Amino acid sequence: MSTTHTNASTAVEPRLTHRPPTPDTAAPQHGASGARAILLPVVIVLAIGSIFVSVFLSAFHAPQPHDLPVAVVGSTAQADQITDGLEHALPDGFEVKHYADEESARQAVQDRTVYAAYLTGDGTSAELLYAGANGPSVTSTVTGALSGIAQANGDRLDQHDVAPASAGDTRGMSVFYAGFGIVLAGYLFGMMTYQMAPRLPYRWRMASLAAFSVLGGIAVALITGSLGFAALPGPFLGIAGVTALMAAAISSATMVFLRLFGRAGMPLASVVLLIFGNATSGGTLPTAYLPDWLHPLSQILPVGVGVRALQGLSHFANDGLAIGITVLAAWTLAAAAALYWRDAHAPRRRAVVG
Repeated sequence: MSTTHTNASTAVEPRLTHRPPTPDTAAPQHGASGARAILLPVVIVLAIGSIFVSVFLSAFHAPQPHDLPVAVVGSTAQADQITDGLEHALPDGFEVKHYADEESARQAVQDRTVYAAYLTGDGTSAELLYAGANGPSVTSTVTGALSGIAQANGDRLDQHDVAPASAGDTRGMSVFYAGFGIVLAGYLFGMMTYQMAPRLPYRWRMASLAAFSVLGGIAVALITGSLGFAALPGPFLGIAGVTALMAAAISSATMVFLRLFGRAGMPLASVVLLIFGNATSGGTLPTAYLPDWLHPLSQILPVGVGVRALQGLSHFANDGLAIGITVLAAWTLAAAAALYWRDAHAPRRRAVVG
C-alpha cells in the first residue's frame, strides 16, 4: 500500500510545452444588468442621435457659401467692381479670381478650380459659365449672385452650362448616396467580421477585407454606371477602384475602433465615420458651404476625399483624384498596421515571452 501511495504522489503530469498563438481577442464580457442594462442603451443611442441631428443641422440648416471660388474675365477695374458687388450681395461668400481670357476661365470651371466664370463682355452683354454637375444649389447660388451683377451694370447675361449633370443624376445627389451606401456597408462589415469570426487569423481577415472592398467597388460601379442608373459617367475601373479604396478605408478603420476601444468602438466609429464623414463629404453641397469648424474634416476623413474623387472622375477632369487615392490608401495602410500589431504581432510576442 505504501509503495502504491508513493508512486501516485510522485507521478508527474505531462506539461504542455508549446501553445500555438491565437488571435488576441478580448476576454468574454458579461452583459450589463439591472438599471445599467435599462439605461445604458438609451443614453448611448440618444447621444448618437443628438450628435447626428446637431451636426447635420449645423451643416445644412441654412447653407451659405464661404469663399466659393469664381472667376472673372475682364480688366482689373471690372474685376474689382464685381468683387465689391458680390461682397455686398453675400458677405464672405465668394473668392474672386482674375483670369486673362475665356479659355482659361472655361477650363477652370470644367476642372472645378472655380465654380463659375463671369465674362464681362463688350459693355452691353456679359456671359456666365457654370457647371450644372455641381448641383442645383450651387447653380442657383452663382447664377443668382452674378445675374444681380449683370443687372446692376445694365448688361444682358448669357448663361452656358459647360459641365452639365448626367442624364441619370439631374439633382447631383447620386454621388452622395453612393458614398453613404459604401460607408454604411464598410461600417457593418468592420463590425460583423469580428462578431462572426473573432478568432480569424490576421491574414484571412485581410483577405476578407480585400474581397469585400473589390466586390463592393465593382457593385457600385455597375449600379451607378451605364449598366445601371447612368448616374456617375466616369470610367468603370476608376469608379470601381476609388469606391473599393473607400470601402477598405472605412472597414479597416471600423475594425481598429473595435479592437482599440472594445464595445465603445461601435458608437465611436458611427459618430466619426458615419455622422461626421457623411456630413462633410461634399456630396450634397460643396465643402465651401460647410461651417469653418467642419470644413477641415472633409479633407481628412475617407468619405470626403472619396466623394470628391468620384465627382472628379465623372465630371471635373479628375479633380481630387490624386489626393483621394493618397488619403484613402493612407487610412487603409495605417489601419492594417494597427490591426497587425493588435491581432497578429502581439499574440506571437506573448507566446515567445511565455
